Amino acid sequence: MEGVNEVERKEVNLKKMKVLCLHGFRTSGSFLRKQISKWDPCIFEDFHLDFPDGIFPAGGKSDIEGIYPPPYFEWFQFNKDFTEYTNLEECISYLCEYMTKNGPFDGMLGFSQGATLSALLIGYQAREKILTDHPPIKFLVSISGSKFRDPRICDIAYKDPNKVKSVHFIGDKDWLRQPSEELAAAFDSPLILRHPQGHTVPRLDEITVKKLSEWTASILKRSIIYDDPGVETWKTEANNANVKQEVVTDPKSMEATDTVKATFTEG
Repeated sequence: MEGVNEVERKEVNLKKMKVLCLHGFRTSGSFLRKQISKWDPCIFEDFHLDFPDGIFPAGGKSDIEGIYPPPYFEWFQFNKDFTEYTNLEECISYLCEYMTKNGPFDGMLGFSQGATLSALLIGYQAREKILTDHPPIKFLVSISGSKFRDPRICDIAYKDPNKVKSVHFIGDKDWLRQPSEELAAAFDSPLILRHPQGHTVPRLDEITVKKLSEWTASILKRSIIYDDPGVETWKTEANNANVKQEVVTDPKSMEATDTVKATFTEG
């Protein structure tokens, strides 16, 4: 990985950083694994990616039927305005137990409903509402994520800008483009990677691979200078208040593998 020398690589590889990867609505962990596998292997070569399935079987038609075989899963259910949620608390409890049992996890990655849920867990942990016995989550990769709309959740999870390092993929034609912008704004100094496609995990062009590789390399470097494992004492540079933005310029480098109609079928 660019930006990490061999001595540092050997130190990190003694125990790869673990990333919990949460799939989108009515898809599966294996489907998200397939999508991410199309990215350049150098991006996550020093990370261990975990792709669990959602807690509930899909309660309706999946948008990837005919594209990828079942079974399909969902993390929780919601109304069409995404203001009311069913089984969300059960989902949160399940994931907290999963993370404690199979972790600790250093970061989270998610697509759509999985990204929305990942950001929520990070926000709740920062306010000491959950995962109090789990080391702080250090980073987030959000692909087409959004914020919850219930004010009772917003007042906790997004009360202050989250200082966890984050990268946000936002599609120009994504029906969740504006909600994705709002989620990015809930983080301190997010890296925003734009692409010209819709609601999908994009293929990455050469420029974006370089930017994302540099970002993950910075995560590794911060891990190497971590003072005391399990204690949040990062030696980091001062946060830049400006949002960094990079544009994916090659439409051919994208692949719309999970097209969703402009209704709230994903969170």
